[in-house]
Amino acid sequence: MTSALAALAPEPGSVDLLIDLAAKDMAGVDVLIVQRMQSPVAVIPALADHLIAAGGKRLRPLLTVAADRLAGGHGDNCLKLAAAVEFIHTATLLHDDVVDGSQLRRGKVAAHLIWGGAQSVLVGDFLFARAFELMVDTHSIQALDILARASRLIAEGEVLQLTRAHDLNLGQDVYLEIIAAKTAELFAAAAEAGAVSAGASDEARNALRNFGLNLGLAFQLADDALDYGGETAALGKNAGDDFREGKSTLPLLLAIARTGTAETAFWQRTVGNLDQTDADFLRARDLIVSTGAIDATLDLAAVYAATAKQALSIFPANNWRKALESLADFSVTRRT
Repeated sequence: MTSALAALAPEPGSVDLLIDLAAKDMAGVDVLIVQRMQSPVAVIPALADHLIAAGGKRLRPLLTVAADRLAGGHGDNCLKLAAAVEFIHTATLLHDDVVDGSQLRRGKVAAHLIWGGAQSVLVGDFLFARAFELMVDTHSIQALDILARASRLIAEGEVLQLTRAHDLNLGQDVYLEIIAAKTAELFAAAAEAGAVSAGASDEARNALRNFGLNLGLAFQLADDALDYGGETAALGKNAGDDFREGKSTLPLLLAIARTGTAETAFWQRTVGNLDQTDADFLRARDLIVSTGAIDATLDLAAVYAATAKQALSIFPANNWRKALESLADFSVTRRT
């Protein structure tokens, strides 16, 4: 195992404390999710459950609950906001899988391959609507504003990524702009909404938003590294999907720059023109690993994770803060 791939080995128990602390609250979130994804139109709960019941650690709703509790909250409004965050995330996954033509999601056949693209998109729309109903139920215009803005930015990030697909000259600044919008913004909004539900001060609210934003950047950078360094069984999706779809992620961009003119024709054919053979991903992965592009991507992820942890320094040391700090570490060291 190379040093880059070794860095992707899991850190045992790094998110367990957060899961344990939030277990009772997340049970309440799960009840809300099951209730609100019901519909007399049978395909809606069936399709939604296909993805939601597939599992995952539900980090985004966990973040909402943890932010509320760290900021001194004791009520149930954070549970509704956490369920709304999960619905927003699930809706974006349903839409993204249709756009990308993904084969797997959370280790299961992508919903659009079972029910079709049209129904997947429309069920995603249903989940967005349910999310906004939950926000309204909290009677918090601030939370509604935070999550509505996040929904807009996620869509903008996805469109920007789509318009810059196959771009071999994509700058790192634009890449970071894309992942900040399509991934990190929901982490930031999830944490900020939790702070709002707790009635936190502006200082605490901003700190938790900064924590979520930097956590999300670290998470996506590690995810992009995993696409070349992970395994399908561990990822819950096909390894190499980003390469096959021609997505210009940081590991790829760094490898293109570092291999120079010697591999220009290869990158142009496989990524620029999407003319690929079965062996091309293995070659691309070898080039990405050998040039140190995975290590560099994970190094940057670690910087964002450290920044996220620093944002929590205004809060007293307790188990909730410790759990969130461990989550920042987990975002870089995870395999799934």
